[in-house]
Amino acid sequence: MTLCLWAGAAAAQDVDCARAMTQQDMNLCAAEEYRAADAMLNAEWRATLDVAKNAGLEAQLRAAQRAWIAYRDAACSVEAAVWEGGSMAPLIHATCLTRLTRTRTDDLVMLRSG
Repeated sequence: MTLCLWAGAAAAQDVDCARAMTQQDMNLCAAEEYRAADAMLNAEWRATLDVAKNAGLEAQLRAAQRAWIAYRDAACSVEAAVWEGGSMAPLIHATCLTRLTRTRTDDLVMLRSG
């Protein structure tokens, strides 16, 4: 389902997400919101990884991140499964990805801040 999110993200630029009315527009906007959250996570990840390397915790952080990615993907798949086959499934999936990604970003900020 993530591939669908990325494929539609470019089209969200043509949609006024503050006024999205159709399910397709809402799905595109949710995918774009996830893309932005993921970019923020990746930036924070790089900064936190540098701190972890200096503290000798790189392997542990990488293992934790891999476990978190598996959790995120599984949790969001389950959340969206309730809507499987419906036009709302991509919105639910992207919203879940965004929520969990933002939470993980906050976690990394706290870890880095010590």
